[in-house]
Amino acid sequence: MSQQGKLYLVPTPIGNLEDITLRAIRVLKEADIILAEDTRTSAPLLKHFGIEKKVYAHHQHNEHQSSNEIVRLLKEGKNIALISDAGTPAISDPGFFLVREALKHELAVECLPGATAFVPALVNSGFPTDRFCFEGFLPLKKGRQTRYKQLAGEDRTIILYESPHRFVKTLEEIAAYFGTDRQISVSRELTKLFEETVRGTVDEVKIYFESHPAKGEFVICIAGVSAKASAKERDQQ
Repeated sequence: MSQQGKLYLVPTPIGNLEDITLRAIRVLKEADIILAEDTRTSAPLLKHFGIEKKVYAHHQHNEHQSSNEIVRLLKEGKNIALISDAGTPAISDPGFFLVREALKHELAVECLPGATAFVPALVNSGFPTDRFCFEGFLPLKKGRQTRYKQLAGEDRTIILYESPHRFVKTLEEIAAYFGTDRQISVSRELTKLFEETVRGTVDEVKIYFESHPAKGEFVICIAGVSAKASAKERDQQ
C-alpha cells in the first residue's frame, strides 16, 4: 500500500508579506497541490515567493463537493496545502470541514503556526488576555440578537470580526446590548500601511468613526463585565 499524503493548513500574511514564515514557504513549494480560498487573491502572494504550481479553488461554496476529491488525492499519497485569502485557514475561513473529513479517514493533518488577525488585536487592546472569547463573524440575521444577549454577560474579553460595510451598524448594536460606556478596542488594516487601533467607550469609538471612513477589515475587542467592574472600582479610588 502506498504511503498516504498529508494535509497542511498554511497561514498566510494578513497584510504585510514579511509575516509569512520560512516554513510556510517551504511547505507551499514542496506540496503537490495547493488549495486556495480565492485563486486570484493567492496568485500575487505565490508569485512573490516564487511558488509556481497549479492552484485549485477550495471555498465555502464548494468545500463539501471538493473535499471528497481531496481525500482521495491524500489517500493516493499527495501532499496538499490549504491557504485562505489571509490568516490561518479554518479560523473564520474555509478549512474546518476538510480537516474533519481528513481525520474521519484517518489521514494526517498538520496546521502550521502563523498569522491570524485576532491575536495582535487582542494584545493591542490592553484588555485581559489570559481568558478570552473568540466569536469571529456573528450571524448576519438569524441568531444574531440571541448571541448578543449571551455575550453581554460574558466576563472574558470578547473578540469579533466585522466587514467595513457592517461596522458602524455593529457598533450601534454593541451599544444597545452592552451599553454605551462599555470599553472596546477596534483594530483595522492590521500589519498594513494604515494600521490603526482605536480604544475607548462604545460611544467614543462610534463618534471617531463617524468622521473617519470605515475602511479595511475590523477586529473588535470588547471588555468583559469583570474588566468593566475593575475599571469602575479604579475610578472610584
